Amino acid sequence: MRHGYKKPLLNRTASHRKALYANMACALFKERQIRTTLAKAKALRPFVERMITFAKKGDLASRRHVQSHIGQKSVVKELFDNLAPHYAERNGGYTRILKLGFRRGDAAPTAIIELVDREALPGEKEKVKKDQEKKTSKKKSAEKTPAEPKAKAEAAGSESR
Repeated sequence: MRHGYKKPLLNRTASHRKALYANMACALFKERQIRTTLAKAKALRPFVERMITFAKKGDLASRRHVQSHIGQKSVVKELFDNLAPHYAERNGGYTRILKLGFRRGDAAPTAIIELVDREALPGEKEKVKKDQEKKTSKKKSAEKTPAEPKAKAEAAGSESR
């Protein structure tokens, strides 16, 4: 009997839910953190933790099992080569869910699900550097653009006087 055993259905068919978990897990393994609804984050957590546990075994059967659930070879390679050795000493608890608040359009509760110790993961430093470069370039472009209209407005104002 299956009394008291109910997994979150997320108002989807079984095949749609399976694809949702696979796609969200791929995004999480690639980006190290994703923003989604709280219900999806809570449903995704056991799936992701199970995949990381299989990856820690590292044998061929585990690789095939994870490949059958996730489907993207590059993500499975990343999981087995980079993430699993990083979590070798940890006994579960590979993810963290941070509540964000409510989404503006439909007031759905949103959350960030991220891998624990993602700053120390291999390959993360390059991503952080790229993000910092993007932020600094945006700041520089934002600083340049407001000054130009003011200068044009002052020049136009001095011409009319």
